Amino acid sequence: MPSLNWIGREAVECHHTNVPLHMLREDPAHSYGDASAGNLLVEGDNLLALKALLPYYVGQVKCICIDPPYNTGNEGWVYNDNVNSPIMREWLGKVVGKEAEDLSRHDKWLCMMYPRLALLKEFLHKDEGIIFVCIDDNEFARLRVLMDEIFGPTNWLASLTRRAMHTVRNSSKDFNLNTDYVLVYARNKAWLGEVRDRYIRVPMDKSGDYPFDDHDGKGPYKLDPLDARNYYTPYEYTFANGVVWAAPPGRYPAYSQETLAEKDAAGEIVFTGKAPKAKRHLRNVQEGRPPDALLSPEDVGFNSDGTTLLRRMIGGGKFSQPKPVELIKYLLTMIRDPNAIVLDSFAGSGTTGHAVMQRNQEDGGNRRFILIEMEPNIAVDVTAQRIKVAVDGYNYVDERGRVNHVAGLGGGFRYCTLGLTLFDAEGRICPEISFDALARFVFFRETGAPLPETVRWSPLLGVHHGIAVYLLYNGILRDKSPDGGNALTRRTLAELPPHDGPKVIYGTSCRIGTERLRRESVTFRHIPLALRVE
Repeated sequence: MPSLNWIGREAVECHHTNVPLHMLREDPAHSYGDASAGNLLVEGDNLLALKALLPYYVGQVKCICIDPPYNTGNEGWVYNDNVNSPIMREWLGKVVGKEAEDLSRHDKWLCMMYPRLALLKEFLHKDEGIIFVCIDDNEFARLRVLMDEIFGPTNWLASLTRRAMHTVRNSSKDFNLNTDYVLVYARNKAWLGEVRDRYIRVPMDKSGDYPFDDHDGKGPYKLDPLDARNYYTPYEYTFANGVVWAAPPGRYPAYSQETLAEKDAAGEIVFTGKAPKAKRHLRNVQEGRPPDALLSPEDVGFNSDGTTLLRRMIGGGKFSQPKPVELIKYLLTMIRDPNAIVLDSFAGSGTTGHAVMQRNQEDGGNRRFILIEMEPNIAVDVTAQRIKVAVDGYNYVDERGRVNHVAGLGGGFRYCTLGLTLFDAEGRICPEISFDALARFVFFRETGAPLPETVRWSPLLGVHHGIAVYLLYNGILRDKSPDGGNALTRRTLAELPPHDGPKVIYGTSCRIGTERLRRESVTFRHIPLALRVE
């Protein structure tokens, strides 16, 4: 398989495994609406933020939509499209070293993308996960090879082409480069293709094409010819009523002999007209159609639509060239699960979060979004502000001077920043980590649920699906000595709040034998070993 080589590759290809694990710190001042909606906006470098989120969401995300910098060299972008912001320069200097000073634009971009894509792969559900990456011609070729390396060439699904602009670019010389692309990869393409109900489909209303109904409980149907231009090897078939059929000259049977026999036995053949025809019921095809690789502007909009919408919501001039919400909504229709977690680690203006909320309103789904934005001013003034406006609704004045109202979508989100690193340089838990902070981390990692608000300085963090989760840390019972509150001993076990059922106990060491643990229904998890994420 072809592979890429670039300046700095050796320094970054394993970098994601060495990224320090930070704690997430909620910022109530910027959180908004219903926190129980499960939506999250994280401010911070997306590499650090992804590593911080990994213990909570590893293998749980079914859809990733990212719009990374296109690397056009245009320094006028608010989210610096040349990957040359102070944060990125500092990161390249630390990770790649002095070589970073001489990296070409493409080398820098690859150094930035590789570890982030490697981490994103870990978030995807092992079977149902799909990632969509928006890109244009500047890095399309390199991104395709990079995605093949990380996700595997057999997991490539499509390279979607979109007409991004409906006008001629001012910079156009030889060609009007008005298209961009969406690379689509599956975590496990084989799983998607094993069963019909897993196929990628986009909805479509076909009811008008099915005019017949026998009122037999099977619903509307239409009549299909039994022949096609090119399919099965020609054969002659005699129906149960004695009618003999064969495909006309130059045509072929549209069904195998076995399938035709099944339809005949089930009464699915109609013998009116010149030739018999087969019933095709709407219920068997209503799941939709395969999406086209050439995206229609009617389905996904233009970039100008994204700009207009953002201006109406929060004013103009705050973010350049946001993606149209219709594009992300269209991509979301390809994800079958209406309760999927959707991750965008290059959140920008928050289009992905907005699209998730709109899709939920349209089909009654309960999708949740996770957005990451590295620039603090963009995260607060654009990303968060847009989602707030989408939650509450807004008014805008159209081109004719009329005031229009857009109803709120409801919901809300938690706003988080990156806190302390969990481990110090020696691999120990940093002493500055409070019991409350580690308790939230441990409980979410163990259960996938937030820490109950009723927990107040107790080793029993909560009970989830009948399993009690305990944390022995920071002298929660007594002191920090080996015989104190951080180690699981018989005395410690006796002092824990009781629970009649399975128990998971996190602690620095265990002084109880395997047989006793089994009798007590205890699973012990070692701190810090059980908390590591590689």
